[in-house]
Amino acid sequence: MEKELLHKELTINMGPQHPATHGVLRLTLELDGETIVRCTPSVGYLHRGTEKLAEHKTYLQALPLTDRLDYISSNANNIGYCVAVEKLFGITPPERAKYIRTMTAEMSRISSHIIWLGTHALDIGAMTVFLYSFREREALMDLFEMLCGARLTTTYPRIGGVRNDVSQQFLDGLYQFTEEFPKRIEEYETLIDQNRIWLKRTKGIGVIEPDEAVNWGFTGPTLRGSGVPYDVRKFAPYDAYAKVEFDVPVGKVGDVYDRYRCRMEELRQSNRIIRQCIEQLPRGPIMTPDAPKFTLPPKDKVLQNMESMIHHFILITKGPIAAPEGEVYVATETPKGELGFYFVSDGTGKPYRMRLRAPSFVHVAAIPRLSEGALVADLIANIGTIDIVLGDCDR
Repeated sequence: MEKELLHKELTINMGPQHPATHGVLRLTLELDGETIVRCTPSVGYLHRGTEKLAEHKTYLQALPLTDRLDYISSNANNIGYCVAVEKLFGITPPERAKYIRTMTAEMSRISSHIIWLGTHALDIGAMTVFLYSFREREALMDLFEMLCGARLTTTYPRIGGVRNDVSQQFLDGLYQFTEEFPKRIEEYETLIDQNRIWLKRTKGIGVIEPDEAVNWGFTGPTLRGSGVPYDVRKFAPYDAYAKVEFDVPVGKVGDVYDRYRCRMEELRQSNRIIRQCIEQLPRGPIMTPDAPKFTLPPKDKVLQNMESMIHHFILITKGPIAAPEGEVYVATETPKGELGFYFVSDGTGKPYRMRLRAPSFVHVAAIPRLSEGALVADLIANIGTIDIVLGDCDR
């Protein structure tokens, strides 16, 4: 009897209030000593019914809901929503708005990746890089505040363009950030890149082969870490991505370390894209003038022109009256992977159906595959390496 007890498996709960689960994620672990025999993720603790809520709001009113998906990079969610609605309505934003959106999307990517780096390193035991990375995140938050008055949930993009134009002060501040940021990346790497504890905790851990990563539905750096060079910005460009140059970093082994290296290189590529957007930024309007029945007219016209005021009033209270019928799916490359919006329109001012393809939800499903047979300590590294946020997962 005593011998049987020594080999009995132990079942424990990890979460949903565990700091290393990066949100209210619950994992039921069956352990043989410190080896994970079985891992069962449970999601839904943060479910807010975003998709159903959007079906009871107009296309304009539903936009702020997308801020609360991946709230670490809310601006990228906003852009994905706007690009999808614009495709449904056949709207083309002005060139200046496309460049501004691309610029702010890459600001969101840097902001997301450096908070991932800080928390991922902290989970594994490296504290200093957490403090360093938040220094740069704070600088980006200040720039977002200068741009639109909000820091975290910005709701800055609009269907047909952006809410307001960028100021020269903002552009100067952002350009100065891009000049300093490459040195900051080197500081992060100096702290952990060749640290023997970091290498021991990341190299050879959570290996996913390329075919398997594709079959699991991985996207973003989690997929590219396995050596698959798929990036929506390259394969289906939107906004100004077809007009800027950047590389798609990929890994070789598909382990935690490769996914870390991919994101570190993406920081440099995002910095490169932002500089190009600032240097190439064209003059012109920031909202499309071609679709007054579908997009909000400029504020100065609303205050001076009766027709513009009426359009504004109708769009805010009832939404687009003559929306085209049909369905559309559009994917964009958010920091955590491919974010897809699927709309079904019945011709009213509200979506008949809105469905989200959230990268975090897909990636959570693979935690058992990454962790079973590994140690509990490796589970912490595996959760961090797929970069999930539960607002994006539960919706």
